[in-house]
Amino acid sequence: MNKNLLGNSDLYLSRIGLGTWAIGGGGLTSSWGPQDDNDSVAAIHRALDLGMNWIDTAPVYGLGHSEEIVAKALKTASTKPYIFTKCSRTWNEKRETGNSLKEIRREVEDSLRRLQVEIIDLYQMHWPTPEEDIEEGWSVMADLHKEGKVRWIGVSNFDVAHMERVMKIAPITSNQPPYSMINRNIEREILPFCQEHHIGTINYAPMHSGLLTGKMTKERVANFPEDDFRKRAKNYQEPLLSRNLGWADLLKTIASRHSVSAGVVAIAWTLHHPGITAAIVGGRNAAQIEDVVPALNFRLSDAEYDEINNHIKRDKTPAETVSLG
Repeated sequence: MNKNLLGNSDLYLSRIGLGTWAIGGGGLTSSWGPQDDNDSVAAIHRALDLGMNWIDTAPVYGLGHSEEIVAKALKTASTKPYIFTKCSRTWNEKRETGNSLKEIRREVEDSLRRLQVEIIDLYQMHWPTPEEDIEEGWSVMADLHKEGKVRWIGVSNFDVAHMERVMKIAPITSNQPPYSMINRNIEREILPFCQEHHIGTINYAPMHSGLLTGKMTKERVANFPEDDFRKRAKNYQEPLLSRNLGWADLLKTIASRHSVSAGVVAIAWTLHHPGITAAIVGGRNAAQIEDVVPALNFRLSDAEYDEINNHIKRDKTPAETVSLG
């Protein structure tokens, strides 16, 4: 199996890893709607059985529930993966979420407890907010690394200016930005910067939260529950919805040549960029995992990559520029 070294770490990652945002469950404005915990455990087991060797989670996914489900699944898993989680998104007793970089020490202890591990393999600052606290927060992250609470430290949703600020304090192992053929914002500055400074990039939303799986329909979008954030996302509204579903149809055409799903092609498109170390893929049940797991090894030819890009260029409808996770 193909594995890539993550930045300045000693972590060799499978080309895709399991994202656990959706398994946090419903009830929040940033959730994906209701989720069955048994399905979540089955998805984690299947991902590990089929070769994914890392899991990405965060406290804010279900306000701790995603981390707890990861721990539950790993008790009976066939193999132990690398565990990545995050900090800086906090909540209060009323379940109101916000950003804080002053509670990282409490957050890491809470995550260690929920995940039932003694060390976190990659600890990531989820968002660079509030901006005035970035340096203070990153200094704490660096201390946690020195103390052995976490093996490596990274960032998520950081632009070049943010990374330049914290690099003065301690090296960055990785950045986790959104990246798909719908959202290509990082290609201009962020990916080249990370390549130049040997910062690994693990992109999230390579299938743009389901839009590029080849299984999304207008009817399905119309029936999203109210607590599914996609119901309000710009790319799930017209005229972008029709355009995006058209792009997914192209992916299905290419996928049929290789007997894989459109989602696998969407993931492979992101992995074709030399600046991408590995991609985060979500799965809410074992069947969804089986659908995308060929992306562990599947590669687009240069001709197919160009075919997709030329199709995108011909479509002048602007893509969504707002990050999703």
